[in-house]
Amino acid sequence: MGNVTNLQEQVQQRVDELAETEIGLQVAAYQNGELVVDAVAGVSAPATRRPVTADTLFFSASTGKGASATVANVLVDRGVLAYDSPIADIWPEFAAHGKEKATLRHVLTHSVGLPALPPDTTLADLADWTKLTSYLAAAEPWWEPGTKTTYHAETFGYLVGEIVRRATGRTISDVLREIAEPLGIADEVYFGVPLDQQHRVATLIEPDGAEETFAMLAGMFARVTPPAVMPRAAHVNMPEHLAAETPSSGVLTARGIAKLYAALIGEVDGVRLVRPEAVAEITGPALVAKDELLGNPATWALGYPIGRLGSTAEESPTSFGMPGMGGSVAWADTRSGVAFALTRTLFDPAQSAPAIEIGNLVAKSLS
Repeated sequence: MGNVTNLQEQVQQRVDELAETEIGLQVAAYQNGELVVDAVAGVSAPATRRPVTADTLFFSASTGKGASATVANVLVDRGVLAYDSPIADIWPEFAAHGKEKATLRHVLTHSVGLPALPPDTTLADLADWTKLTSYLAAAEPWWEPGTKTTYHAETFGYLVGEIVRRATGRTISDVLREIAEPLGIADEVYFGVPLDQQHRVATLIEPDGAEETFAMLAGMFARVTPPAVMPRAAHVNMPEHLAAETPSSGVLTARGIAKLYAALIGEVDGVRLVRPEAVAEITGPALVAKDELLGNPATWALGYPIGRLGSTAEESPTSFGMPGMGGSVAWADTRSGVAFALTRTLFDPAQSAPAIEIGNLVAKSLS
């Protein structure tokens, strides 16, 4: 217990220091189902100096994809979905343009070949579920599903979400809530935040001089994410954006998303999200290939890249999770039983150093 107590103190001291530049942070870690780090520092609304608490919600961009993937994996474990059944069996329109054999496995490994939103997509369109899912159903894939991969930055959540809706008759947000309630985190992990909970959401800010970084990212992702919908603090802070169901992103607490991962790999408060024998398939390598758009080597588990932020799949083969564009992250390690998350007020896509530094500290201390 002494080591754990010392770790809590170390992390708290470091986030207190980081809050000088990071504005506000949350860090949470579980090991074998026990909360061992729960640290907060700084402010969540710089204009009002509202302090960060463990209950503060943060828009955490693609860190939310971990929750989308977990919903899909839980439904497979329950027999509601199957990794290798054609999507078109439950979503007939999806068979268009040679996608009749595309599967949930292809979606979870970002190999289904539908990485692009319509080039004229607006911010308002992100809330138009029917418009975007209908577009994806009718779209021609970039390749035969399952043969190549590239990161589906915005389309992933709509694809998983519509598969969930077709199989259950319910939104992915409703299914996530059902999964999260036994863990006590139903109000800590959202794809769309109800208006009566938005007072808890941090107001993100961008660092000085960020325009060059955002312009670079807009160019890098222009083929798949129109610049008009590239996440920026000004629009992710808007109430209508926070309320929209966009399951490629998440609005969450570090404690909530860490607990979701902890319950995926083990037991937490008497709850397991999947059978123990399913964990290896979910978290092991399902696809290894070069990312066709970004050019980097990619090793995908079923919905999560393998490796820890700042560490490759070869260096951390038992770790898996999702980072978010603004500097948040959540991951778990099946060997050590650790689940970790960090969220922050500073929305800075060029700076993941705090998430890497503190994640490495936790991983080393609890290995």
